Amino acid sequence: MSTHTPAAPRVRGLQDRLWAAVTDRDEHAAAEVVFTALDDGIDAETALLDVIAPVQERVGTEWAANRLSVAQEHAASAIAERVIAALAHHPAGRTEPWRGRVTVACVDQEWHVLPARLLAEVLTLRGWQVDFLGAQVPTPHLIGHLHHHGADVVALSSSIPTRLPTAHAAITACQAVGVPVLAGGAAFGSDGRHARRLGADAWEPDARSAARRIADGLPVPIPAAGRQQIDDLPHLVDQEYTLVARSRTQLVREVLAQLESRFPAAAAYTEQQREHTAQDIAHIVDYLGVALYMDDDELFTGFLEWTAGILEARRVPAASLTPVLDVLGTELKDFPRSTRLLGRAHTVVDAFLATAGPRPRRLG
Repeated sequence: MSTHTPAAPRVRGLQDRLWAAVTDRDEHAAAEVVFTALDDGIDAETALLDVIAPVQERVGTEWAANRLSVAQEHAASAIAERVIAALAHHPAGRTEPWRGRVTVACVDQEWHVLPARLLAEVLTLRGWQVDFLGAQVPTPHLIGHLHHHGADVVALSSSIPTRLPTAHAAITACQAVGVPVLAGGAAFGSDGRHARRLGADAWEPDARSAARRIADGLPVPIPAAGRQQIDDLPHLVDQEYTLVARSRTQLVREVLAQLESRFPAAAAYTEQQREHTAQDIAHIVDYLGVALYMDDDELFTGFLEWTAGILEARRVPAASLTPVLDVLGTELKDFPRSTRLLGRAHTVVDAFLATAGPRPRRLG
């Protein structure tokens, strides 16, 4: 909905009331905001996409800025999911299906289910028979579902870029059984470039445009016998992605082993801080891997810049990223694409540190 329409102030008021309810962890108050709005004439799609969705986006922004804890973020997200589920049973959200069948699913290991859930509800409101399979659906299970129930389209959702190799396998498998795939979610890029690179039949940036695209129809793919990942991504022939992915545990262990000598402040870390540090290093290796898979430097450099901001918001020195990149550079010195990526990440982190400047900080 445009912010210039007469209804915009009303919608903003609903957002503010819903925000207050979810941050107070008051599920009943949150549901009351939405149900009262429906009773007052707001349509269900507007409630989903212009009230609930922006509030959830704000939850993520506030968490990143360290103004909401992980527990608060989880609680707010859980309330939003329950309100959406309740809305589906409200009279305003009931529509008899008169169109075809769409399967909506998150790729395997993808836990961020809300974008897919919103699309599933919008499609239901628009008359589609929707099979919503939820979070982290293994590709064999998705294909088994298609064999048993069929679908005109699979809407595949992923929010985390490190799931792109898994998304690639799912896209290929769906097309192999003759079902087109519409990809959506932050993992595929703000412009959909990763969806196109992986051979998806369509990509759309939001639920409304995705619903319109599905209504327009997607051509049934012609299965390509023996299609492999390397056919879409010929750079994988150098095996760097495979070797880095297989060495993940060893790389994380090596960085941890050398961290104290390269970043002395790490010697004072508590056990919990060490655990968080190991998780952060594992994420860095994972993003290096997916950048190699996609041959897209920004996937890695963008993640490092985002991570530096997250660390600083929590008053953890972003300078701690430099020794991590140094150790990985030494360990992967014989890998040309990895060396290039790590060099560019160094440049991004150095630029961040130069602009961040000195500030009071604590560790952990």
